[in-house]
Parts: sequence; C-alpha cells; structure tokens
Amino acid sequence: MTDQTSWRPKLVLASASPRRLALLQQVGVEPDALIPADIDETPNKYELPRGLAARLASTKAKAAAKIATSREDLQDAFVLAADTVVAVGRRILPKCEIVDEAGQCLRLLSGRAHRVYTGITLITPKGAARHRLIESRVRFKRLSTADIDAYLASGEWRGKAGGYAIQGLAGAFVVKLIGSYPSVVGLPLYETIALLSGEGFPTQLLWMNRE
Repeated sequence: MTDQTSWRPKLVLASASPRRLALLQQVGVEPDALIPADIDETPNKYELPRGLAARLASTKAKAAAKIATSREDLQDAFVLAADTVVAVGRRILPKCEIVDEAGQCLRLLSGRAHRVYTGITLITPKGAARHRLIESRVRFKRLSTADIDAYLASGEWRGKAGGYAIQGLAGAFVVKLIGSYPSVVGLPLYETIALLSGEGFPTQLLWMNRE
C-alpha cells in the first residue's frame, strides 16, 4: 500500500481480489487497506442474478465497514465492495472450484450470449450507503472440445464466476461484448469513480499527485 496521506480521506476495498485492486490502481486509486468480507455467497431461494449481485456487494460492504470502524486508523474511511454474477437467463452460474463444474459452465456458455451483473456498494464515512448495478452482455464463440479441455487444463477458471476470466485466456472466446469490460473483469470503473467523486473522494486529485 502507498504511504498514508493527510490530504485525502482513506479508502477500504472490501475484497481480496487482485483483479479489483489492479482495476482501482489503473485509474490512480490506491486503497489504504484491504478487508475481505467472509460471507455466505449462496443465492437465496428464487433469487434472481441481478438481485444476488446487489445483495452480496451490499453485504460485503457492511461487513468490511464494521471491521473498519473498529480500527482507529480506518474509522473515517470510505468502504467499497463489489460482487460479480454470471447468468444464463435466470440461471446463476457458480464461482467454480472444481474442474467438472467449470466444464459444465463452459459447455453451457458455448456459442451463446450470457449476462454479467456487477453490483457495487460504497459506504461513506458518515455511514450512508450508495449502490450501483451494472449489466453487461457477453457472447462466446462455439467452443470445441479442444478449447474447453485446454482452458480447463490452464486452471485459470478456478474461483471465477461462470468458470472463466475475460481478462485472461478466455478473452479469445469472446465474440461480442455489450456493456462494461472492467465490470465483467470485476469492477466497473466509470460507475466506481462516479460514486467516489460524488461523495467527495478526490479521485482526480490523486491523479495529479501521482509520482
């Protein structure tokens, strides 16, 4: 993390995802702390994909904010959380941890369009919560058995919603994307910066103070 500074409020990212951290850093924002939220991500009965993404982002933010307020150095910090859900229709695809699960996802996504929902929640130092939900549409080419077997062998799918990472090897599968590429990766940058700026976090000041 960068040195703490007195000229801006602090920011907590409620995630252990290296992708979300890298995306924030891409636009010149360096969190002062990472506080991953250990929550149950199981969908509720009849829960729709967009509702799940929004609920998990909110729950993660609240859990991280509770920890942050217990720390003297983070009591007045902004807390940012996000969650990404991949869905085919109303069917929510898992964050794959076993190879058979990832293979099922890839075969389902082959040659068809799916939707990626990313919910973001920002909790301000005053405790107000701001929410956004971003929907993107992604179409895969028709995947051959060789495509699927090679991708599974790469191991890149592990822990990824829908069993793939668009920023990696699976980028070769994408025929069309309508929406936000960084949102599909895990954090919609336009909406995130708009939320932070709208609540008084000086994102552009950070740009001017980059070394």
